[in-house]
Amino acid sequence: MRGVCWACMFMLAGLVGCGMPADPTRGSGEPGTGGQPQRLRVRVLDVRPHDRSAFTQGFELAGGVLYEGTGLAGQSEMLATDPTSGRVLRRAELPAPLFGEGVTVVGDRLWQLTWTDGLAIERDLDTLAEVRRVPYQGEGWGLCHDGTRLVMSDGTDRLSFRDPSTFTPLGAVQVHNAGSPVRYLNELECDRGAVYANVWMTNEIVRIDPSSGAVTAIIDASGLLPEPESSGTDVLNGIAAVPGTDEFLLTGKRWPHTYRVTFYP
Repeated sequence: MRGVCWACMFMLAGLVGCGMPADPTRGSGEPGTGGQPQRLRVRVLDVRPHDRSAFTQGFELAGGVLYEGTGLAGQSEMLATDPTSGRVLRRAELPAPLFGEGVTVVGDRLWQLTWTDGLAIERDLDTLAEVRRVPYQGEGWGLCHDGTRLVMSDGTDRLSFRDPSTFTPLGAVQVHNAGSPVRYLNELECDRGAVYANVWMTNEIVRIDPSSGAVTAIIDASGLLPEPESSGTDVLNGIAAVPGTDEFLLTGKRWPHTYRVTFYP
C-alpha cells in the first residue's frame, strides 16, 4: 500500500529509534539491558529471486510454500510461490477496486486483508479460491497468526486480535517503545510468542511482546537492497519466518530479491 512519501521519511525515522538492532533469541519477548529494546542487525545467508512487479503487502512461509499478497487497486493478487526460485505455483486476482494487504495462514485456510475496503477474504489454501468475505471496521495493513489468535495492524500504534475462524475482534494492545507510541506498524509476522512488524517508510523491523505491547527489539534492515538495484522499487515490506529455524525471509515492494537472513547483535 501507500507509495513512498520521501518528505515524510525524516519525520518518521525517529519514531521507533534510529539505531542498529540486537539479540539472536527470537520470540523471547525479553528487552535489552535496562529495559531498552535490543538492537539487532541483519546477516544475509542467501539472495533469491523476487518478482519485481509485486507490490508486496503480505508474506508468509507455510508447508514449504511462500504465500505473498500484493496491493494496488486493480493489480492486487494472492500468490503461492516456490520460496527458493520465486516461481509462481498458483495465483488469484482480487477484483478492482479491492486493494490487497496482509495475509496469514490458518490451517487449510488463508486470510487476506484489504486496505480501506473493510473486507477480510478467507481463501482455500490449496487453490487460493475465495471461501467468504468478512467485513471489519477501519483499515487493514498487516496480519499474522500466533497459533491462537489473528494479530492485525492498521497503520497506527495499535495491534488488534481476532478469532481465526470468525474474524471476530478479541481485544487490542498499544505498541510502545519505553512508553512512546510506535506508529505505522505494517506487515506482520508472528513467531515464537513475538510479533515482528515492518515500520512503514523505514528500514526497521520491531519485535513486539503482544501481551504488553512493548517493543523488545529493533532490527536495522538498511542496506539490504544495493543502491544500483533500487531504482523503481518501494519500501521494505515482507517478513516470513522460516519454520524450525532462526531465519527469516525479507523483501520489499517491487524488490528484485528476497533475502534469507538471521538477526544478530
